[in-house]
Amino acid sequence: MHDHLWLAFGLTLAAGLATGIGSVISFVASTTNTKFLSWSLGFSAGVMIYVSMIEIFVKAKDALVAAAGNALGSWLTVGGFFGGILLIALIDKFVPDQGNPHEIKKVEEMNKPASAIKDPALLKMGTFTALAIAIHNFPEGIATFVSTLQDPGLGIAITVAIAIHNIPEGIAVAVPIYFATGSRKRAFKLSFLSGLAEPVGAIVAYFLLLPFLTDMMFGIIFAAVAGIMVFISLDELLPAAKKYDEGHLSIYGVIGGMAVMAVSLLLFI
Repeated sequence: MHDHLWLAFGLTLAAGLATGIGSVISFVASTTNTKFLSWSLGFSAGVMIYVSMIEIFVKAKDALVAAAGNALGSWLTVGGFFGGILLIALIDKFVPDQGNPHEIKKVEEMNKPASAIKDPALLKMGTFTALAIAIHNFPEGIATFVSTLQDPGLGIAITVAIAIHNIPEGIAVAVPIYFATGSRKRAFKLSFLSGLAEPVGAIVAYFLLLPFLTDMMFGIIFAAVAGIMVFISLDELLPAAKKYDEGHLSIYGVIGGMAVMAVSLLLFI
């Protein structure tokens, strides 16, 4: 498992840095491709839901059944799954309302007249958004890191899905910060820093979890990871995808994400 340590750190860093890509897009693009945004967010949700329920949950149960027996192992798997959902739901509940990262921003907002720039109220909103996204990204970093240690192919798939949904989060930070300060540099910096919470999550997992990563601990963490990713998909990705939906594109994205994930898992058998 430790053979993939640097790959796990690298993938977690890559997923987090996708928020910086979002801020760059907000500076260089003239319009938001809402059709692609809807499809890609749906695709990301499809990948996360499929891999969580078909692969991660099953591996968690296998590890826990091996460590604790069939009955107790099954209960621990279900408990870990809903424990993960409870964790991310509590994080979601206690982040500041002004910084709710679910609110997607359009790059067209960067084309407002100069009089709209340097609105002090937006600085608070943008800062809270960056903080909220950082808090959300922390458990995602743990999920990516632990998954890659267990199965590099699985880790790559999760990285791609998380990176896709981190891009619009980067826009959500950059747009209000830019209009609060008039500084693209500061907007990019805060967007970039919010994404670094994912590799920080990996570092915490390495020092606090890895020394105790028995089959029992691994199974509980993996079950929780499945719950976290299902919650993110249902609470964040799908509502955001539906907001810009045209002709069921978001659902086609979900099905496409599931299909790609299914085929990729079959290829690694």
